[in-house]
Amino acid sequence: MAFNYDEYLRTDKMPTLWCWGCGDGVILKSVIRAIDKLGWNMDDVCVVSGIGCSGRFSSYIDCNTVHTTHGRTVAYATGIKLANPDKHVIVVAGDGDGLAIGGNHTIHGCRRNIDLNFILINNFIYGLTNSQTSPTTPQGMWTVTAQYGNVDPTFDACKLAEGAGATFIARETVNDPRKLEKMFVEGFKHKGFSFFDVFSNCHINLGRKNKMGEAVQNLEWIDSITVSKKKWEKLSEEEKAGKFPTGILKQEEKPEYCELYDKVIEAAQNKTKVQL
Repeated sequence: MAFNYDEYLRTDKMPTLWCWGCGDGVILKSVIRAIDKLGWNMDDVCVVSGIGCSGRFSSYIDCNTVHTTHGRTVAYATGIKLANPDKHVIVVAGDGDGLAIGGNHTIHGCRRNIDLNFILINNFIYGLTNSQTSPTTPQGMWTVTAQYGNVDPTFDACKLAEGAGATFIARETVNDPRKLEKMFVEGFKHKGFSFFDVFSNCHINLGRKNKMGEAVQNLEWIDSITVSKKKWEKLSEEEKAGKFPTGILKQEEKPEYCELYDKVIEAAQNKTKVQL
């Protein structure tokens, strides 16, 4: 039997405003399938999105949703989770939204290990606002803010999340929706800050303007710069240059922020020092 996506979508908002061939729809479907596999009630799910192409994510999924200001997704989501610790909170942000203007909030979400599911839709560009350089834009590529070629080093979001203290870190691409779904299932089950770096294509505002062809050619380029974690570990340092490992990169158990905050409340009520 075919999967009924309509049960999870705001069908009155269809079709989406995403460009044809955009990977955002693949990610949306993978998230829905993961939620279905986990048996979550959509009344217990809240999706928080920011500004950019990824910001429309909250418009299309039929659950509690908050469409926030640029770079403030984790800040809003933190408040939502602290007020409703029993709910499932999913954050969706682009590479500009989550790593540039919102980079500070992302760092401290990881540091606190609050039980949020942070999906970074990484398409290497500010897509919605017409091709400005983002923290993940590859060196040498043309953007409207780097018209002679981007000289900034490419940012590895998973390394940032690891250094900041996220307890679940994974990367996949829109080339394999089944792997995406499996990654989301594992991360959504994790108690703590789950960070997903999802490589997606923006063939209109990155690919076309860098003469990379259409959607399929952009997906082939993404495939060429990624390698499974198992294969990655066998590569030499020279072979790793310019490539990114995929799969579950880190998973560990540490105290979760909402549970620690409950101890602060208890200590305040009893006028004692918090016991960690």
